[in-house]
Amino acid sequence: ARSFADIGDIIRGKDLFLGYNKSDQKEKDKLQIKLKEYFKKIYDDVTKSSTGEKRSALKARYGGDKDFFQLREDWWNNNRKMVWYAITCGAGNDSQYFRRTCGSDEKTASLADVQCRCKTNVVPTYFDYVPQY
Repeated sequence: ARSFADIGDIIRGKDLFLGYNKSDQKEKDKLQIKLKEYFKKIYDDVTKSSTGEKRSALKARYGGDKDFFQLREDWWNNNRKMVWYAITCGAGNDSQYFRRTCGSDEKTASLADVQCRCKTNVVPTYFDYVPQY
């Protein structure tokens, strides 16, 4: 099973899991090719719909990266909340995240006790920021 952190790593192109066998490795390679295609479309759409200085800034930020790693990183930072929402929309109303994560202080934090979500609808975990070794 993959975790929310793994999803972020895969999207951002930082997944360290190589696969258990050749078949896993081929599937991972296919996924990365597809992600590059998707992010190229996003890049093309964003740069074509922008004008002037904004277009120049976007091309300067993302244009030299054929794998679109910076765009993927920015996309994840801007969309991780909605990805979590999509993952948990099928969770039961009484589903709880396994520890108190809603709030800035873990001593006073509350449980993500409705569909594994905090009441403020933020991602209750920041495990996707833990470095892999």
